[in-house]
Amino acid sequence: MKTIKKLPVFVILLVGLLIPMIQSCKKYPDGPLISFHSRTERVANTWKVDNYQKNGTDYTSLMSGYTETYTKDGNYSYSFGSVSGTGTWAFQNHDKNIQLNGLTNQGTYSLVILKLEEKEFWYYYMDGNDKKEFHMVQN
Repeated sequence: MKTIKKLPVFVILLVGLLIPMIQSCKKYPDGPLISFHSRTERVANTWKVDNYQKNGTDYTSLMSGYTETYTKDGNYSYSFGSVSGTGTWAFQNHDKNIQLNGLTNQGTYSLVILKLEEKEFWYYYMDGNDKKEFHMVQN
């Protein structure tokens, strides 16, 4: 009988200790909390724009047809109508950013990851004083 009474207290203590540890696993502001796929596996995909904002104003309709492709081996490409380019990508800043390098028709960018899931990838980057935020979905 004593074991049964002690069990709920033990479970409550265990849960109380685990919750802060699980929450600290969250790498990005908008998630996910936990993933069974590596960050590289989640990025490696072809993405299309679901929402695009510049300085908080919605310009999604202007980005119709824009796609980005990331491969597991660090290659990157983008396509927007007749404009396209290639380069490389790599995680930076303890996997909180993605550095895009060697882009044709573009410069080098540091993407700040907001959300990285298997089917959603949100990020922003600064272009001078302009904050450009992309919410990408699996293409």
